[in-house]
Amino acid sequence: MTHRSLQDVLDGSSSTVDLLRNSQLGAYVYPVVPTEFSNWRTEQQAWRNSAVLFDQSHHMDNLIIEGPDALKLISDTAVNSVANFAVNKAKQYVPTSHSGHVIGDGIVFREAEETFIYVGRSPAANWLIFHAETGGYNVNVEVDRRSPSHPLGRPVQRKFWRFQIQGPNAWQVIEKLHGGSLEQLKFFNMSHMQVDGTQVRTLRHGMAGAPGLELWGPYEDYFRIRDAILEQGAEFGIVPVGSRTYSSNTIESGWIPSPLPAIYSGEEMRGYREWLGADSYEAVNAIAGSFVGSSIEDYYLTPWELGYGNFVKFDHEFIGREALEKVDPAAQRRKVTLSWNSEDMKKIWGSLVDVDGPQYKYFDLPMAQYGSSNYDSVLDADGTNVGFSMFTGYTSNDRRAISLATVSPEVPEGAEVTVLWGEPDGGTSKPTVEPHEQIEVRAIVSPVPFSVVARKEYHGGWRTGTAS
Repeated sequence: MTHRSLQDVLDGSSSTVDLLRNSQLGAYVYPVVPTEFSNWRTEQQAWRNSAVLFDQSHHMDNLIIEGPDALKLISDTAVNSVANFAVNKAKQYVPTSHSGHVIGDGIVFREAEETFIYVGRSPAANWLIFHAETGGYNVNVEVDRRSPSHPLGRPVQRKFWRFQIQGPNAWQVIEKLHGGSLEQLKFFNMSHMQVDGTQVRTLRHGMAGAPGLELWGPYEDYFRIRDAILEQGAEFGIVPVGSRTYSSNTIESGWIPSPLPAIYSGEEMRGYREWLGADSYEAVNAIAGSFVGSSIEDYYLTPWELGYGNFVKFDHEFIGREALEKVDPAAQRRKVTLSWNSEDMKKIWGSLVDVDGPQYKYFDLPMAQYGSSNYDSVLDADGTNVGFSMFTGYTSNDRRAISLATVSPEVPEGAEVTVLWGEPDGGTSKPTVEPHEQIEVRAIVSPVPFSVVARKEYHGGWRTGTAS
């Protein structure tokens, strides 16, 4: 069968913007893990008040990259420096296109001198696989794709289980599991611990704003390790977090997970588009939101716009370096949190039961995404577009609807802006979109991370963009 590529899909469409805005993909799914174990409010509050178990085993790709050129492959494709990338450390991996715009991101773990594991969404994984296959690198890549969005009862098997233990009581849970005291390593350093008589790998993390760990091991141990964590953590109030709640942690802690991959245009990227399949993440990706660009490039973002500016290091050659060297960081949009006006939110939710009034775009709880890549227009007092609201939801910890956004540098913290909620002309044909009217929602430009605890605790953390 002849390979049908992303480039073939684009060539068959009159507009890339219209193609992606009307994608029939449906909602982005966090698969396999039950939606809720208790309820999403209790699960959200647990990462502020006690401890949580995040199950990350199913929604991300794993790439095991081994060989003499493994580090070179990562260095050549990432804005990050690898000068101090020692064994038993991890880095957030941020690749850019030749134009200097972000393709995606993920975490790379250096487990041995020539062994790295990438964990994250498909755009950055696909970029690594492409260059490993076509760039002449002496590497072997084992690809373990994320679990199917809809297994429909079929068995699911992964290479690894992957859990996080987070929250103010997390370290008490961790030391009880380990059977004694455990050193709190520096952020993004790796080690080992004991769980139920088994040595597992660990990464010092802090998604909930307090010291915590990410743990992983062979998938065949999944149920035994999970049961042990919940059993031993019960006295410290540990709560398992469902897939409905999981992603809402990011709006509090400050990570924009799904910008549009900057790969749909440019002759230098054609070979990559011809390599990507017509059924790839990039080919079926769904753009949602009120912003309608005149070209696909209007959706591309630089590292600075996503809070990754401090990752950019010009101590190595990498794809996109020439373009990024010409960028003025001070002129770039910056990542912020938007705190949405409560009275305007009541109008949105109230329209559900207002039989005579307007019907606004449904705002789901706790997360309101209805596409893979989300772009709502952020307007200033004059109605000028000054940025994008990109990841939107509700936090019961702060009793606020908030979103992560990127806004122009002249928009100060504390300013009131307007988010245009809903798509124009009644909405696109995406299956997640019902007929609706747009509404302007007032919002206050606020710090990122929004959580005060997270802002105080993420010293040099990857969520704040102050680490390399």
